[in-house]
Amino acid sequence: MRLVARRLVLLVPTLLGVATLVFGFLHLLPGDPAEIMLGESAAPADVAALRRDLGLDRPLAAQYTRFIAGALRGDLGRSIAFQAPVTHVIVARYPATLELAAAAFVLAVALALPLGIAGAMRPGSSLDRAARLVTLAGACVPSFWLGPMLIFVFSMELGWFPVSGRGGLAHLVLPAVTLGLAMTGVLVRLTRTSLLAALGDGYVRTARAKGVGEWRVVSVHALRNALLPVTTVAGLQVGALLAGAIITETIFAWPGIGRLVVQAIDARDYLLVQGCVLAIGLTYVAVNTLTDLLQRAIDPRLRDGG
Repeated sequence: MRLVARRLVLLVPTLLGVATLVFGFLHLLPGDPAEIMLGESAAPADVAALRRDLGLDRPLAAQYTRFIAGALRGDLGRSIAFQAPVTHVIVARYPATLELAAAAFVLAVALALPLGIAGAMRPGSSLDRAARLVTLAGACVPSFWLGPMLIFVFSMELGWFPVSGRGGLAHLVLPAVTLGLAMTGVLVRLTRTSLLAALGDGYVRTARAKGVGEWRVVSVHALRNALLPVTTVAGLQVGALLAGAIITETIFAWPGIGRLVVQAIDARDYLLVQGCVLAIGLTYVAVNTLTDLLQRAIDPRLRDGG
C-alpha cells in the first residue's frame, strides 16, 4: 500500500507536466487560434469576440492558470464543431478508443507470448521461423497500408467483416488486427530473446539437474523472469497503440478519440484538439504507472527496493 500511495503522489507532478506540455505546444503553433477557427474571411469583431471567449486576450500566464484550473474541474472549454463541452465530447468517444486499444493489446499478447515461447524452446524450428516472420511483418507493414488491404480482402472480396463503423465483434476484428500487428512483432522478438537468455541462467540449469520437468522449468522458473522486460515494453507500446489509433480509426471510421482528433483539426476546433491530446497523454501516463506497479509485483527485488 505504501508503494501504491507513493506512486500516486508522484503521478500528480507527472500529470501536471503533461498538461503543461499540451498547453505549451499548442500555444507555440503559428497563427491566431481564433482566426484559424473562424477562417480568414471572418469579421474582425467576430475574431475579437472569440478571442475574449477563449481567454486568448489575456496574458499567457493567466491563460495557463485558467487552463490548469479548468482541467482540474474537468472543464476544457466548449467545442465549436460539436457545440458541446469538450469534456463531454471526449468522454463520449473515449470508450470506443479503449475498446479498440484493449482488443489490439489482447490480440498482440495472445499471439506474441506463444510464438515467442515456442521460438525460444525450439530455435531454428518451423515455429521459430514463423515467429520471426510475424516479427518482420509487424516491423515492415505500416497500418495505413495494412488497413485498406484488409478491407479489400476480407470485407470487399470475401465479405467476412464490415468495412467500417463500430458495432459488434465483427466490426472490431479488422481494426484490432491493423493496430495490434506492429506490437505483436515487437513482443514476439522480445519474448523469444528474453526467454532464451533466462533458459541459459544458472538457476534454470540447477532446476533441470534436480529433475524438474521441462515445461515446469519454462513456465515457473524461466518465464517469470523473462516477462519483466516484456511487461515494460508492453506498457510503453500502449502509447504506440494510442498514436496508431489516429490512423486506424480514420481508415475504419471508428468513432474514437483518434478519429476525433482528425475531425477537430479539420474543423479547426482548437479547444477540442487540446482536450484530445491531453486525454491521450493522461491515458499514457496512467498505463505506464500501472505497468510500473505490475513490474514490482512480478519482481520482488524491485518491490523491496521501493
